[in-house]
Amino acid sequence: MTQIIHTECPLCGSSKLQHQFSCKDQFATGENFEICKCEDCSFVFTQNIPDEKVIGRYYESPTYISHSDTNKGFVNRCYHLVREIMLRRKASLVNSLVDGSKTNLLDYGAGTGYFARAMQRLDWDVTAIEKSEQARQYSKEQFGFEMLPVEALDDCEDGCFDVVTMWHVMEHIQNLNEFWDELFRILDDNGIAVIALPNSASYDAQMYREHWAAYDVPRHLWHFSPSTVMKFGRKHGFILERQFTMPFDGFYISMLSERYKGSKFSVIKGAWNGLLGWVASWGKKSASSSIIYVFRKAV
Repeated sequence: MTQIIHTECPLCGSSKLQHQFSCKDQFATGENFEICKCEDCSFVFTQNIPDEKVIGRYYESPTYISHSDTNKGFVNRCYHLVREIMLRRKASLVNSLVDGSKTNLLDYGAGTGYFARAMQRLDWDVTAIEKSEQARQYSKEQFGFEMLPVEALDDCEDGCFDVVTMWHVMEHIQNLNEFWDELFRILDDNGIAVIALPNSASYDAQMYREHWAAYDVPRHLWHFSPSTVMKFGRKHGFILERQFTMPFDGFYISMLSERYKGSKFSVIKGAWNGLLGWVASWGKKSASSSIIYVFRKAV
């Protein structure tokens, strides 16, 4: 297997990289991957990752919900219930950020297409891009909604989108700096990027460490915190304008994390720890398991 080993930090270029711990691939292979942290800028990332040519097999699992839409198991059924609530909240948030005007939206990494379809039904002009052929086929068969492969991004004109949304996607993108540049290119000068990410500085990440489900190695390549995602945005010409917490994510991630630890009563323990994390985020957004970041161009 061809692996990518970083000798320099993708954010600041420092060679001072520190091993944190190893995490197990809980979905597909059971392999272990190293989590590293830059000593200079504190960016956290997965080391010795499979390259683009072979990483696809790590998504080939019937339990990978973002592509298969499985509802097997209690935790996944909870995911489906919460998703319906979050779809409404996401749509309301995006509408509020553009003062209710209907504009051109790109949902990048659209998964099985639920959010893109929801925005289309609200009369938005929606383009959806998704890497997984399985997920694109699901969207077409289930909703009659056609999504495009990632190569379609190259054909997008400069400044053609008023809004780009990425719901837990950027942590999967291998060419991270190049993608930030593409994001800047395709956004209108007055456009916004709405980016949801797991938070590696969260209450639950600190609690579960190598068992934290949102490390999700090797699919999650990068592990952002509020400070490092702000630095990435600044590096590529963006200003971080606003942040919003995603309280439900902490419950789901904590339940999975307890399962990975092999805990008895993992659902109950995870729900309790999710509640503690939610309470912690009331006074400190950086404690939230996932955060939505709103970026604008610094023009």
